[in-house]
Amino acid sequence: MIIGIAGGTGSGKTTLTERLRDEFQGDASILYHDNYYKSHSDLTYEERTKLNYDHPDAFETERLIADLQALRRGETVACPVYDYTIHDRAPETLEVRPTKVILLEGILIFENQALRDLMDIKIFVDTDADVRILRRIMRDVKHRGRSLDSVVQQYLTTVKPMHEQFVEPSKRYADIVVPEGGRNLVALDMIIQRIRSHVLGT
Repeated sequence: MIIGIAGGTGSGKTTLTERLRDEFQGDASILYHDNYYKSHSDLTYEERTKLNYDHPDAFETERLIADLQALRRGETVACPVYDYTIHDRAPETLEVRPTKVILLEGILIFENQALRDLMDIKIFVDTDADVRILRRIMRDVKHRGRSLDSVVQQYLTTVKPMHEQFVEPSKRYADIVVPEGGRNLVALDMIIQRIRSHVLGT
């Protein structure tokens, strides 16, 4: 079972994804669309900071699709790893093994039809824009080494317009819309029950 978890930046996708992984432990693995950002080692750091990371073209989605298909066939894949502190792909890869449940997370995973068609359940995490920007500031400044000015500038120039152009419209493809993501305990419990029935084969 492949479960897609989409939503805007800072919406609570990761919280929901990690709670589901923790619930099913050895039966669930995660692929993050962010790890499939294209490599830009040919550019300087300054040039990489100016790229639009919120457009579908920023991702190597074809590789993600191939990896999902491989996992579905029961094959282990070498997932790329993205380093936010250098705005580029890291040299190492991450081994992802096939499990009963594959959790796929990303802001733009519903934008691509070929990727959408691989998903058995599509969940969109819906959170107010003011909450999302505050969470993004906290995350990027605390954990990704960004300055406050750079986070705000990126939000206004690419994150917000790309959200309005690509992310928000993709909500219509969702099977379930979850306000507040992993903090929505009622929705979380319903999703867990649905996955559990699949894992147990009932």
